Amino acid sequence: MVKMAVTFIYTLFMTLLFAASTFADALPRSPKVHFQNGNFEEKPNPKYLKKTRLIGKHALPKWEINGLVEYISGGPQPGGMYFPVTHGVHAIRLGNDASISQTIKLKPFQWYALILGATRTCAQDEVLRISVPSQFGDVPLQTLYSLNGDVIAWGFKPVSSIVKVTFHNPGVQEDPTCGPLLDAVAIREFYTPIPTRGNLVRNPGFEEGPFPIFNSTNGVLLPPKQEDLVSPLPGWIIESLRAIKFIDSNHFHVPFGHGAVELVAGRESAIAQILRTVENKVYNMKFTIGDARNGCHGSMMVIAFAANDSLKVPFKSIGKGTFKTASFNFKAIANRTRITFYSSFYHTRIDDFGSLCGPVLDQVIVSPITKQF
Repeated sequence: MVKMAVTFIYTLFMTLLFAASTFADALPRSPKVHFQNGNFEEKPNPKYLKKTRLIGKHALPKWEINGLVEYISGGPQPGGMYFPVTHGVHAIRLGNDASISQTIKLKPFQWYALILGATRTCAQDEVLRISVPSQFGDVPLQTLYSLNGDVIAWGFKPVSSIVKVTFHNPGVQEDPTCGPLLDAVAIREFYTPIPTRGNLVRNPGFEEGPFPIFNSTNGVLLPPKQEDLVSPLPGWIIESLRAIKFIDSNHFHVPFGHGAVELVAGRESAIAQILRTVENKVYNMKFTIGDARNGCHGSMMVIAFAANDSLKVPFKSIGKGTFKTASFNFKAIANRTRITFYSSFYHTRIDDFGSLCGPVLDQVIVSPITKQF
């Protein structure tokens, strides 16, 4: 009897332990924020401020600055401008050829994404250059995807454990203070996704992605032309001229799990992945599209490509968070097959015509078709 009781308690304990671990694995990994004063709310000493301009290399607490850097409070500005500071009260504006940087400790060759609140202030062609040894990328800020400030993710893999992260305005404007506005900076660690026997797609449900670290009700933009080796969305390539948006289930309707992507710029925002396939073998691709229940209405259409085949999937959104699943077969023409998705039309939210939106993509499954005898 005692032995049976012990066995029962042990079995119950292991069952509960397995359930707890499964539940934990189903949740997005907790973020690890490494930047000190990442939201710029630790104020500089007034003696290092000349109006809004920071004076001195170490005037901004925990950061190193170079060039014309301003310490800004959000809201209406002199001259009639308005600076959206969504993630706090204060922000940093980078003037002509100015930069801020901070040295942090990371794991060499691990996958990371910087997540930052960033927007342009007065010039149409503003660019934010992000660099870590030995990578850099230019994030275009010409397009405003939401009127109250955008959140952007940028992926990288460090080559050493001590990394200096730099945010730089490479532009030179007639007004030397014109430049990108940063109102929060954080970082997230990723794990490399791998395909399974039943699905060739890596990160098929977008469960590994730049989940918002600070309050980001507008989602997280994934800049254009991001290759899969350093993409802020592991496994996927952002190969288009415009960004796509990563959305999470805490702020949007997501068909499956915790993450999905929203194709917010029509044919100018495309997402792709290169799969390992067998030449002349037939595969089936299945995917889910819908709306994020974020005020995005109208006739939508997602076009999917795989090898030489494609499928157009129409979808009528009424903003209720509905979705549909589509599938088609394709024949591989090589040992590498590119799958691509984009939206045919442009949309804005009915409650905010300044915010771009579009259809949601989730749960992409590619599997070989077994011959039936």
